[in-house]
Amino acid sequence: MRPARIATDQFRTWVQIGFAAITNGYAKGFADGTVYTGPLKSYCLPGLNCYSCPGALGSCPIGATQAVIATRNFNISYYLAGFFLVMGALLGRFVCGWLCPFGLAEDLLYKIPAAKKISAFPGDRYFRLIKYGILLLFVILLPMLVLDIAGQGKPWFCKWICPSGTLFAGWPLVLANEGIRRAAGLLFAWKNLILIALILLSIFLYRPFCRYLCPLGAIYGLFNPISLYRHNLDSEKCAKCGACQRVCRMNVRVDKEPNSAECIRCGGCVAACRANGAGALSVVGFHKQKRIMKFYEKSDILNL
Repeated sequence: MRPARIATDQFRTWVQIGFAAITNGYAKGFADGTVYTGPLKSYCLPGLNCYSCPGALGSCPIGATQAVIATRNFNISYYLAGFFLVMGALLGRFVCGWLCPFGLAEDLLYKIPAAKKISAFPGDRYFRLIKYGILLLFVILLPMLVLDIAGQGKPWFCKWICPSGTLFAGWPLVLANEGIRRAAGLLFAWKNLILIALILLSIFLYRPFCRYLCPLGAIYGLFNPISLYRHNLDSEKCAKCGACQRVCRMNVRVDKEPNSAECIRCGGCVAACRANGAGALSVVGFHKQKRIMKFYEKSDILNL
């Protein structure tokens, strides 16, 4: 790995750790085995940050979405719709690469030395579609359609799948709270199996949950091609050396699709391109997005 990529990885890791520490900074919750329920919990954090984590100061957008959909008198939450639109339009999957605590956990697990790292599963491109199925089925349809006698749905993804909830909420609460420890049953055992499988797999394969299962990544990925924070490839400068492709752990064809829905914006490809002397890849920031304003000016969207 080139020094530029190592420096980028180290910087990103510290940003991830710092953001996770700040947004999960309710130390009393970890000590007492309780959950913070103050006013900040009314607001969503950008990553897959479990509401029930003892230290969490905010809510998970996927959990909040299920809570709204599962209510008896279902109404569209303008706050959640706006949250996804703003975060997606500004950052896209930059959130996955830099601001998600479970993404940090996967990154740290992948740093554990292993005899052989796996770049991808056979049929990788088909497995990547699973996260869209989970988003549709477990986050939207089941909470909306499978109701109890009172007409309420359930948070199916949080209840049956979410490994972030198990790692950051289930394990700390079970360890610190005797009542919760006694109540843990088969469902908790099932979620432990999912989490342990992902932990072991994350040592050999980079970010398996982000690749194949995460519904939040599926949402943000849809915004990658149009988000303000995005990659720009200067085809005239590109030497077709393959340096960007070799460092991309998400197996994105950077030279063909620099803003793929699978890109988590880790910055490795940009660092590798610069270190190789080409400089064909760059990050396009908000100040360079003049083409977006031109599009709005030429369209009728502002007159709606």
